[in-house]
Amino acid sequence: MLEMRRLGTSDLSVSPVCLGTMTFGQQNSEAEAHAQLDLALARGVNFFDTAELYAVPPCAETYGASERIVGNWLRRQPRARIVLATKVTGPGRRLDWIRGGELSLDRDNIRAALHASLERLQTDYIDLYQLHWPERNQPMFGQWQYRPEAERAGTTIRDQLEALGELVSEGKIRHVGVSNEHPWGIAEFLRCARDHDLPRIASIQNAYSLLNRVFDYGLAEMCHREQVSLLAYSPLAFGHLTGKYLDHTDARGRLTEFPGFGARYQKPRVREAVAAYQALAREAGMTLTRMALSWNYHRWAVGSTIIGATSVAQLAENLDAWADPLPGGLLEAIDAIHVSFSNPAP
Repeated sequence: MLEMRRLGTSDLSVSPVCLGTMTFGQQNSEAEAHAQLDLALARGVNFFDTAELYAVPPCAETYGASERIVGNWLRRQPRARIVLATKVTGPGRRLDWIRGGELSLDRDNIRAALHASLERLQTDYIDLYQLHWPERNQPMFGQWQYRPEAERAGTTIRDQLEALGELVSEGKIRHVGVSNEHPWGIAEFLRCARDHDLPRIASIQNAYSLLNRVFDYGLAEMCHREQVSLLAYSPLAFGHLTGKYLDHTDARGRLTEFPGFGARYQKPRVREAVAAYQALAREAGMTLTRMALSWNYHRWAVGSTIIGATSVAQLAENLDAWADPLPGGLLEAIDAIHVSFSNPAP
């Protein structure tokens, strides 16, 4: 049975496995999506994550589809049983179909995005409302270094928190979180909340997997000491950590169906690292999928792991991995591989 965990310092009690929905409306039909949601709920998952941006890859035709599909399911559920998370799209990417491309995280945009999400999700409130990525200049989605020359004007973190705080006061959102963040951002969100009596972030949603442990380098200490929960996304690294691309480079998945999507997982040493982890999993008598997910589920730094699937069978396999915490010797072997192939997909 899945244990419940407290999200940061909030009053949200969430399952350690969260069902992500970015395939809903693109790779999954509404019926398929609802079957996944039903299975997850039946297996003890109470935490569901979506975004106004979804489905992915983002495009005008599928904008908002995931939220609408989740909303049609949610209206048939006891709302109090569900912890629902969604996100507001930030600037810095060319997304002209979302609010005309004016995606500053200012008061007007945050309020417009939130109200549209509430309508699509057919609910009066969001349990966890997240900033999908920062408005400021910083590396993300496969970029690996900060570049001062790329600085640009933007909404201050204090102004962002003030806009979110109004929505908390109005009862439209319960708690706030960030995504694709870095240590300076976490520190500034916490400082502004403390100094100006604004909502404290409960969580950070960042990529975290055997191929991407950047979180461990600085954010892990920050979040542990400050009680900010990690919501780990891409635990299977866009399917790489199933091993399916090792022998079949044209295997069905997002990387082959949508060329150019998921650039961080197409870097030079990814394949070598996956092969090493695959060999270790086989030696341990388990699938690479099970090893990668169990490692993620039971990491001390992880509040909840966001999993995605394109079939009910795949989702069931992913949920089954919760029951198998990895022994100490296997964890040490995983760390040894990490030292040899450190973060090939940052």
